[in-house]
Amino acid sequence: MKNMRLVVTGPVGAGKSTFVQTASEIEVVQIERTVSNDTSIGKQETTVAFDFGKVKFGPDLDLHIYGTPGQSRFDFMWDILIQDAQAYILLVAAHRPDDLPYARSILSFMEQRVEIPMIIGLTHMDCSGALSAEDITLQLGYVTDKNCPPIVTVNPNVRASVLSTLMTSMELLIPGNA
Repeated sequence: MKNMRLVVTGPVGAGKSTFVQTASEIEVVQIERTVSNDTSIGKQETTVAFDFGKVKFGPDLDLHIYGTPGQSRFDFMWDILIQDAQAYILLVAAHRPDDLPYARSILSFMEQRVEIPMIIGLTHMDCSGALSAEDITLQLGYVTDKNCPPIVTVNPNVRASVLSTLMTSMELLIPGNA
């Protein structure tokens, strides 16, 4: 049996915990606390360590999915979780353009620590005021398609959407697809 690690990261409220819950075939381990500052964005609780779930890909592969906290004060957990990961997903809420500089800083943090495949998952694309994928990738610092990672639209509440995103991530790990 082989275990692989996938990290799901992004700003507060991008859908990380929901993504892990929707994907997981086991009861999700969540380490959350009541929100104590203005980062709530309508949330009562926030992840303070990680979310953990698991998906089985055939008889010989378990994908362990770790959701990071969204707040930078927990960046020490980002550092721990990204180590030994085979890939990661940066979730970005398309309807919150003010979060994009912070999403870019998370991306920079991860790129400084690992060189592994990643994708950008755009959530809330169906909300009023959602930016286009092109606008988001430009604000994340990808000015050409040449260096831009795969971009997917994902609804963290819909299992088929989450599984499709996971498959896109897994395809990057197959030799010849990266």
